[in-house]
Amino acid sequence: MGLTSNKVLALVVLVAVLLFVGTVWCWPLLARRDWRAVSGRIVLLTATQVAVFASVGLGANQAFGFYASWADLLGRESGQGVVVDHDPGDAAGPLQVVGTRQVNVSGGARPQVGGQLQKVELVGRRTHIASPAYVYLPPEYFQPRYRTRTFPAAVVLTGYPGTAEALVKGLHYPQTAHALAKDGRMQPMILVMMRPTVAPPRDTECVDVPGGPRTETFFAQDLPDAVSHHYRVGGKPGSWGVVGDSTGGYCALKLAIHHPGTYAAGAGLSPYYRPPSDPTTGDLFHGDRELRDSADLFWYLRHRPAPDTSLLVSSSRQGESNYRETLKFIDLVEERKPTRISSIILDSGGHNFNTWRREIPATLQWLSGRLSDR
Repeated sequence: MGLTSNKVLALVVLVAVLLFVGTVWCWPLLARRDWRAVSGRIVLLTATQVAVFASVGLGANQAFGFYASWADLLGRESGQGVVVDHDPGDAAGPLQVVGTRQVNVSGGARPQVGGQLQKVELVGRRTHIASPAYVYLPPEYFQPRYRTRTFPAAVVLTGYPGTAEALVKGLHYPQTAHALAKDGRMQPMILVMMRPTVAPPRDTECVDVPGGPRTETFFAQDLPDAVSHHYRVGGKPGSWGVVGDSTGGYCALKLAIHHPGTYAAGAGLSPYYRPPSDPTTGDLFHGDRELRDSADLFWYLRHRPAPDTSLLVSSSRQGESNYRETLKFIDLVEERKPTRISSIILDSGGHNFNTWRREIPATLQWLSGRLSDR
């Protein structure tokens, strides 16, 4: 059974409950002071605590989508990574649909009413990176009167490690986009939902790592090309946006700043503005000072021409560690025309799904108002 299986969670919770009841029941029998009784108390208490912590951990992983599998949790994930070779003439194309499912909304069984979720495999023509994703297609995509219409598209990124599934089940992006479009508060959009970890388990921070995965090029060129090749996406530069939380938020801002010709808007929910350097990232720059400086969004906006793009950042006055940095970033961008900046500042909110769910509706509306469907 998989790490995210409800059966696994139910089994561990059941074991925890049984151990707790067993500990209470057996405690009088183990009240003696001999070594057998003491050993029994230690075993029962340890087993109960392990089961309780496992229940909490599995429940948190279900809610927040930190790890997709046991291999992912143990750092042994190798199923998706860098493709060694790929024939550009392959008739299968750079995007293959490997499954479909309905959106969890009223009438979702009919794509013309609820839209559709498609699980896809993306292969980068330039970077040879392969990565899974979920594509949300709005109801209008399947309605006859819109059969010739193109749609704006937004890349939606998780944090690290994160899972694409969490964007659907935990952050409810498709359901939120469906509700907003139905109420006329945003235009119908295609959402490409995935994690920025395209070479797991390494956290590449959307950097073209020298001698390693060219993650920035994948998101800036390969992904839009693959999606546009397969779906009816608007052909103008203003047709694409990008949004993400935490690591995904940093990537979203970076992609919009570095590649305004591709991404007309980038929204970072609880983002940071410089990539970390830790055991999950390894050496991202290999001594390349220009690459390191460019990855620092403060440095880039101070030393490079201001990009013609729109940015959105979010934070909270209480509960978010990026609050002061976010205010500094807003002040900097306000001085760097034609770059435009907007913000969502909550009174309180942590670095978590509950906070981001409060920000996503306004973020999607903001994004919709800055993208073209042509």
